Amino acid sequence: MPHSLRYAVNCSMLFTEFPLLERAAAATSAGFDGVEFWWPFAVAVPPDDEVDAFVTSIADAGAHLVGLNFFAGDMGGGDRGLVSWPGRDSEFLDSVDVAIGIAAHLDCRAFNALYGNRVDGFSAQQQDELAIENLSAAGTAVAAAGGTVLIESVSGAPRYPLLTAADALGTIDRVADRTGVRNLGFLADLYHLAVNGDDLDTIVHNDAQRIAHVQIADSPGRHEPGTGLLPLQRHLDALEAGGYRGWVGLEYTPTTDSMSSFDWVRQHR
Repeated sequence: MPHSLRYAVNCSMLFTEFPLLERAAAATSAGFDGVEFWWPFAVAVPPDDEVDAFVTSIADAGAHLVGLNFFAGDMGGGDRGLVSWPGRDSEFLDSVDVAIGIAAHLDCRAFNALYGNRVDGFSAQQQDELAIENLSAAGTAVAAAGGTVLIESVSGAPRYPLLTAADALGTIDRVADRTGVRNLGFLADLYHLAVNGDDLDTIVHNDAQRIAHVQIADSPGRHEPGTGLLPLQRHLDALEAGGYRGWVGLEYTPTTDSMSSFDWVRQHR
């Protein structure tokens, strides 16, 4: 894979053999400067001491927090975000405030806003209108810190409506057209897009300039590159050739231990 691309370890999927507050240090010990996390707390507004401990764990490790998810509900229970979930606006927006506070200490600039599943009792239009409002508010809030709100397509969640690159990009465009908020960016998770049937070569060729962040895992299996069938090296080469200069998040479940799952990185450095 290209030597100049920067890799960040997703510490919500890797180094899970360590407690959460030890994972950034494990990543830097493995030779990575960048880390990213899903929302690392059980609720939208955690106690101050939990936030402080999280910030300290990353700062003490000497890691750069390159990406942080906003609160997305009960991920283990099947939730996939609150952006379009009527009645949970305050939780989402409260987590935006918490994330901005974390970012102020760690210079994080990328925030992933999971769109949310379709829920009973509300039309798709109602949910999409709410999403525009919440994404506009989130984008406005993080803009002061030079931040970008990331929108991604997700696989494996039957009620999640953003499946393709076109779905995610269309959401970004609607927010910009309706509200003028333009600091939303496309998170191209190559695993999710491939599983959902998108043509990665086409996306990389046509949309490289619109991609604000990249995440990878091989398919099938969502494990480290080389365990499945995706030509990830070719896609990353093409992204770099197309002008992508951002981070590549390693968001996969290792087939062995986390450290051994980085052998593919060492071979290409």
